[in-house]
Amino acid sequence: MAKGKLIVISGPAGTGKGTVINGLMERERYALSVSATTRKPRGFEQDGLNYFFKTVEEFEEMIKNGEFLEYAKFVGNYYGTPKKYVLEKLEEGKNVLLEIEVEGAMQIKKNYPEAALIFLLPPSEEELESRLRGRATDSEETILKRLARAKEELAQKDKYDYQVVNIEVEQAVEEIEEIIRNL
Repeated sequence: MAKGKLIVISGPAGTGKGTVINGLMERERYALSVSATTRKPRGFEQDGLNYFFKTVEEFEEMIKNGEFLEYAKFVGNYYGTPKKYVLEKLEEGKNVLLEIEVEGAMQIKKNYPEAALIFLLPPSEEELESRLRGRATDSEETILKRLARAKEELAQKDKYDYQVVNIEVEQAVEEIEEIIRNL
């Protein structure tokens, strides 16, 4: 069995990363990486399914032992991609999808150079703003923060191996599938 490929997908909030990843997950040979975190589980979340929930001490021990492909501290909690889980899935022949921020993607590229980094782009900044406002879940302040963060992230798109514009979900999924087939 051929070894799977590690695929990193990044992009600003509102580009449709989750929807595109769900489209890929409906196909065979994909596994979604499960991150570790020190934050407390939310009501519906299950250990090993949504996250690997760790204490700060456990997480810091894992850092010391080199057990992460990437990790970061965000809003007082650690988040990271456990190496063991990802490598097991790759050995099983699964293509492993990681949805992470630019900082984590750059760590992945350094620690696992054969990974393919794909940056998902909105059709335009206007469309991105429209999508964020269309969610109707965020305050005006949060939307403005997300738009400012999107500008910062978009400025780093050239650090990625591939860029895919998500005009229509099925087309974006097909384009990513084509990239993966050609790796």
